[in-house]
Formats: sequence, structure tokens, C-alpha cells
Amino acid sequence: MVIPSSAANTFSSADPGFAVQTVDEMLAANADIIARIKLCYGADRESFESDVLALIHRYAAYVHLLPATADNYFSAPGGLLRLGLEAGFFSLQGTDAHIFSGRSTISTRRLLEPRWRHATFIAGLCCEVHRVLSHIIVTDASGEVWSGYVQPLTAWLEARGTARYFLSWRPQAVETRSLGVFALPHVVSPEVLHYLSEDNAIIVQHLMASIGGMPVYRDHNVLDNLVRRSLALVIDRNLTANADRYGSPQFGSHLERYLVDALRRLANSNSAWVCNHDKSRVWFGQDGLFLLWPNAADDIRKLLEADQLPGIPKAAETMLEVLLAAEVFEAQDAAHPTWTIYPPSAKTVLEAVKLTSSAILFAGIDPSPAALEMKLVRRAGETDPSPPPAPSQRPARAGEQLSLIPSGDSSSATKSGGERPQKPTPPEAPAPTALRLSFTLEAPMRLNPVVRDALGAVIHTLNEGAGPAQGRTVSQGFFVPISEIERRGLQPSMALRALADVGMLVPAQPNGPPTLTRDFNGTPTVGIVVDPRFIAGFDLAGFSVQDAEDH
Repeated sequence: MVIPSSAANTFSSADPGFAVQTVDEMLAANADIIARIKLCYGADRESFESDVLALIHRYAAYVHLLPATADNYFSAPGGLLRLGLEAGFFSLQGTDAHIFSGRSTISTRRLLEPRWRHATFIAGLCCEVHRVLSHIIVTDASGEVWSGYVQPLTAWLEARGTARYFLSWRPQAVETRSLGVFALPHVVSPEVLHYLSEDNAIIVQHLMASIGGMPVYRDHNVLDNLVRRSLALVIDRNLTANADRYGSPQFGSHLERYLVDALRRLANSNSAWVCNHDKSRVWFGQDGLFLLWPNAADDIRKLLEADQLPGIPKAAETMLEVLLAAEVFEAQDAAHPTWTIYPPSAKTVLEAVKLTSSAILFAGIDPSPAALEMKLVRRAGETDPSPPPAPSQRPARAGEQLSLIPSGDSSSATKSGGERPQKPTPPEAPAPTALRLSFTLEAPMRLNPVVRDALGAVIHTLNEGAGPAQGRTVSQGFFVPISEIERRGLQPSMALRALADVGMLVPAQPNGPPTLTRDFNGTPTVGIVVDPRFIAGFDLAGFSVQDAEDH
């Protein structure tokens, strides 16, 4: 039983710790999966023992009975050993359906394919070994700490002659897969690395990239693809097999790695993810790096579905929750996980997520994209992102500000010759304030993006300098003519259904139709009323959603 402790060297007397076992005892407990590995490897007993069983023996000596996680997948004693064996088996099994050296001659493939299979098994076996160095603290009864960088756990226990050891978990440990490279020499002998590197310069490179979590952008890493798919399968099976987890989904750190990897692959290879280009998913400004959401989530889902990874979330909301918890994304505040940005080429504000660091997305891209010389975030009440009207509101001549001054004061402004524009009378104060208001759509994330863009464009026309308003306020909310929806290429029935599904419409009567007729520009017009709570910039005290408008 594992009892986490916040102190590295302080343990409760009730903690039984882990009883030391020999490597043979640990392997005997995993005889079923080792037998499957032997059958899949397809070699005689002598070759299997020298090629594979020796690796398993060294891996078991290194990780001993350590669990993989504190309270998630493979959390029982011996969990990390079992995880490595199962991931190694499925990775090895997956090599039967892949050709690693497809561009080589038949004789070269015959020479290299066995080495690729061997390397793939090693990558699967050691795919989570980095956790020993980043998440776990092991001590003996006297409080001495084991260093996983120096020697295997079994060798350390034998040298100290201890019968039990104790375990605690590092608080707020960060997954650092690159640490696995430091543990690898304790599992893989120099002779094995020499065998894998003979007559080629790529197998060890791909092996190290997979274990260290380093992308290989200029060459497809089939080995790593097999390991990632196998690990996802193994973790998903383990979570499903634990009856005490039913009804309580466990989102472990294994999900983060796949989602971040998908982000980087899309940024490197997808034309829609070219930073700061027209209609791009990726925008980089002075206030940070943003991804349009849920558009980016849809791209991630399609990519991971093509990878056939089990257990990967498909809903944009779930992806957002996982990446926020992993601190890959940064929430705007406690109530708003997403942001609203106004890219240069956009016609309205767009919903986006913010990355905590640009290095998360641009790792491996050289040179890294440069940030725009502007801020992208727009919040309710801020100045409209279109060219600001401020210069025209502070003119040098009286004639330039006539449209901003009440008609009753125009004569005095003319007589002044423009010499006293800095001393407005108190009645003038509300006018500049009204001009500074910014109206933006704040729709739920699950709203159809096409409908979101169309409605956002209509609401944007309320802002100063955005042209004639294409809707108007009524007592219940914001009235949008059906013709404005049709003019943007949408079927009204589809748009109304999408808005109703997320609760954004205010019906004229309870249980009545969503459309109603109101006067618009002097003409009776059929339209819909949008709930004002979804539009930033409105004073909600001026609306009555429950009461129908009186004429």
C-alpha cells in the first residue's frame, strides 16, 4: 500500500512500506505477460532470453515495485513494472503491421527490421520510466534517499541490506519525459545500443526521441507512433478494469502529452495553423499566444482519431478542462476559461484559448514566429478594435467636432473658433462614454461556429464606426432580422435551432415560436430576439426578458 507523504524524509510509523523482493520473484508475478511477449517476439528460447528477457530483467531491477501513479492508473505496487511490460508487448505486436525501412532495398530491410522491432519494444518498455526521476522519492528506514540517476533501486537496496523501503510523491510534480534518457543506461546495455546503431544512424535516434518525448519533425517516427498508441490502450484498459473508478473518470497526465503533441504537429504541418495568417487558428500578439476555439479542438480531434488512440477525449470542453488542469492553457478568470480576441483579418471578435507559453506550441519550429505589434484580447467595455475614433474626438478645429457636440452648443463652439474644446459642459460627458462602449458576442462555446460568426458580425455593427446597425434593442433583448441571417448565407431554420439549443433566444410568448415581428428602420420585420446576457456591453438592468415588448 502506498501512503503519500508531503515530506521527503518523514514517514508515519503506520506506513508498512514495500517489502524487498528479488527480480525473479517480480518476474514470476508477471509470467503471463512475459509469455505473451515471448510468443510475439517469435524467436527461440536462447535468442529471447538474450535479446528480450535480459532487458526485462534490467528494467525490473531498476523500477522494482514502484507504482506508476499515486492514485490513478497502475497505482498498485509493481504498477510501473506491469505498465512497461504491457506497453512493450503491444508496441512489439504493432510492428507486425508496419515496415520501418520502406525506402531501403530488400537486403537492407532484412537487416534492419529486427533491430527496429527490438528498439520498439525497448521504447514501449521504458515509455514511463521518467516517472522514477520526476515523481517519486524512495528512502530506507533511516531516511537515506535513493538516487535513480546513480543506480537501479534493486542494487541500492542490496547494498544497504534493507528489508523494506518507503515511498512518497513529490508535490506538484511536472511530467518531464526527457528524464527518461538518464534512466535508459540502467536498462539498456551499451552492447544493445551498439547492435541497434550498426549499419544505420536512425534507429537509436528515433528510440531516444520516443523515450525523451522529443518530436522528430523532419522524419516520420513510426516507432513512437506505435508506443503512443500502445500506451494509450494500456492505460485505458487499466482504468476500465478498476471497478472502483466507474462513474469517476480519471484524467491523468497521459492525456496531456497526446494533446500537446497534437498541437505541435498541427502547428508544424497544417496550413490552417500558420501563425498570424489570414483565417489561421493561431494568433500571436503582444498579450500572448491564442488558438481559436473550438475550431482548434476539432482539428485536434481529427488528428488523434487518425492516430487511433483509445481513451482520448473528443469533446472540446473535455480537452479544454484537461489542458487547463495541466496549465497548458491559461483561463481568463475563474468564470471564463476562454478569451475573446480580435485578429487583424477578422470581421468580429472570436473565441480563443490562451497558451501559458508560446514555447509549448513552437517547440521544434525554427525560427519561431514573431508576435504582432498589437494586443489581441478584447473585453467588454474596451475600445472597439477597429481604427480608434480618439483622434477625431480631439480636433484642432471646431468644425471637426460638430457631430460629437449637442446641437444646443454648436453655436458657442463655432464662435469660440475651436479655442476652448477642452472645457465641455456637464451635459456633454455621456456622449464620449457611449462612443467608447464595445459590444461583443459572448456565446457558449458549443454554439455552431458559423452561426457564432454571423451573429457576432451583426452585433459588431452596434459599435462606433462599424457602419449602420443591423439590429436593434427591444425590451427583451437584441432584435436581429431574419434577413440578416440569410444575407450571411445561413439557413434561418438551422441558425434558429443552433441558438435555441444553447438557450440564447427569447421567445415572444412562453412556448411560442422563436420569431416575432418588430419595427426595424420603419418597416415591420420578422426576426429573433437574442438574450442580452450573451452580449457584452449592454446594461442588463434596462431589459426585461420575461415581459413582452409593448407598443
